[in-house]
Order: sequence, then C-alpha cells, then structure tokens
Amino acid sequence: MKILVTGATGFVGSNLIKYLSEKGYQTICLNRLDLINPSIEQFKGIQVVIHLAGKAHDLKNVSSSDEYYDVNVKLTKKLYSLFLTSKATKFIFISSVKAAADTIEGVLTEEYFPNPQTHYGKSKLEAENYLNSQSLPECKRLYILRPCMIHGPGNKGNLNLLYRVVKYKIPYPFASFMNLRSFTSIRNFCFIIHQLLLKNIESGVYNVADDRPIATIDVFSILSSTMNVKPKLWSIPKNIIYKLARVGDILKLPFNSERLQKLTESYVVSNLKLKTAINNQLPFSTEEGLRITANSFRL
Repeated sequence: MKILVTGATGFVGSNLIKYLSEKGYQTICLNRLDLINPSIEQFKGIQVVIHLAGKAHDLKNVSSSDEYYDVNVKLTKKLYSLFLTSKATKFIFISSVKAAADTIEGVLTEEYFPNPQTHYGKSKLEAENYLNSQSLPECKRLYILRPCMIHGPGNKGNLNLLYRVVKYKIPYPFASFMNLRSFTSIRNFCFIIHQLLLKNIESGVYNVADDRPIATIDVFSILSSTMNVKPKLWSIPKNIIYKLARVGDILKLPFNSERLQKLTESYVVSNLKLKTAINNQLPFSTEEGLRITANSFRL
C-alpha cells in the first residue's frame, strides 16, 4: 500500500513514518511547501492520505489568528479536493479534541456539540466542517481523528517539563489539584492508524485516547519511578498558585495561566466509539505508554 503523509517531520509524523515503514508500507511525504500548491500528480498510485500537517496550538500566544486558518483550513481544503478527484480511497485527517472543547465537564464523547474557544480549535473545527460538507463517493472513506495529548519519544510538551522537574528533584507544587486527564500514547496512535488502513470501517469523527484517564500526581509518580526516585509532592494552596500564574501572564513567563490549566485541569476523553469501530484492544495501557515516554527522555 502506498500512503501519502503530510507533516511527516513533526513528532507524531516521524513516529508514524517509522511505524508504517516497519509494517512494510511505502510512504510519500509532503512538506508545508508542497502543500501550498499540491498537484494531482502527487497522488499517483496513492491509496491512503494521512493529513498530519497543521498549525499547532501556540502556548506563548505569539502566532496571528490568520496562521491557524491559512494552515489548518486552506491547506486541508486543497489536499482534500485532490483526494476526491484521485483514486485514493481513504483520507485520515488528524484534528484535535480541542476542535470540540477547550475544557470539559464529565467525559468528552463524539456527541458533544463543538464549542472551541481558541483559534487553534476553531480552525480545526472549520476544517472538519468543510470535509464533512463535501460529497463523499461510496468507494471512499473519511476519518476525522480527534486525539487528546499525544506523547512518546521525541515529545517536547508538558510531560517533558514534568520529567525535568523530577530529574532536578524539584517538588511538584500542584498536589492540591486532584484532576484526571486522558492521554494518547504515540504507540497506540500508530496502532489505530494501522487499524484504519487494514479495515474498512465507517466514515466519521472519532476521539483518540488511551483507555484510562490518570491524575497528574500519578503521572508525576510514574515519571519518578522510571528514575528510581521518591516523588516530592507539595500541596500548596490553590489561591497562591493562581496568583503566581497571573504574574506569569503579565511577565510572559513559561509558567502562566494557560500552562497551569494544562497541568491541573481535568479533561477526560472517551475512546469507546473508535474501539468499537476497529473491534480491537489498544496494545498499551495508559501507564505503560507513559513509562515508555519517560524512558525515552533519558536517552
């Protein structure tokens, strides 16, 4: 099978390309420049398109709003239009749970009415709506995947930040926040993509998450265990933490209100629809995936 992949040089893309290569698939990679003016020639012999390329959420808030729509919407439109006229049969669009909600009470399912508040989430939802508005031939399938935070080797996000806190024996100061979060191991993500390649499941929107949500303090404990150190957990009063975060907002520091929210909010995502569709179990538990990621930080 010949697969066209965009965004192959990023964290998710590089891991996925390696996984697909090990499974014997041939991959053709398009970079951001290729996507500015894609052509039908690039689809020659292609059976599946995996569209990973996009403008990621900017925690420093220095990106203009236009950037999100230029990349996440316009490039997606161009690529999908070519897919519809090509002989490729499957289009896998990597969206985000943030296309549905920035914060969630309870458990996020695919039935939740989308209400994103950031330009990142809004642009992803606009791309989704465009894809779903196009007439899809019976011989083709469209899969819109909404993963929660993906982690794994090469990941430079909040887990890496937590790992460094453990490594330098800095106490974790947010133990007073008893939150639950869903994660997606890159290995489970790649497994899901492989299942979509193998099986002709129904087109639709699917959340992507590991099976069990986990508290951040438990994540901290798992990271500590990979280094054989005792976790240092501090229960600093929440009002003090919030004040420090607001100072970070004013001074443009790495620790700010948005970073605090990501570290301490609850965000639980259901993967039931996807698991039912692929009719298979995920190969890695939440804890196993986190340990694999933590061990990769040591290399």
